[in-house]
Amino acid sequence: MSEPKVDKIPFEEGLNTLQNIIDEMEKGELPLEQSLKKYEQAVALSRHCQNLLQKAEQKIQILTENNSVTEFEHDSE
Repeated sequence: MSEPKVDKIPFEEGLNTLQNIIDEMEKGELPLEQSLKKYEQAVALSRHCQNLLQKAEQKIQILTENNSVTEFEHDSE
């Protein structure tokens, strides 16, 4: 079974997978080649999750700069 493409993984799943990799590597029981493969996967997941966070922060900034949040709160009253 092949690994899913990192850029298709949702944020929460990426974080969970990253934590699992960290836990597995901290045990120190993996052979060198497998450790390197896991490390590469962890770096890719970390970058992907960071990118998703940056996009979310940009959306929030745009919404707050445009007062969209304030307008929405007034409309719902």
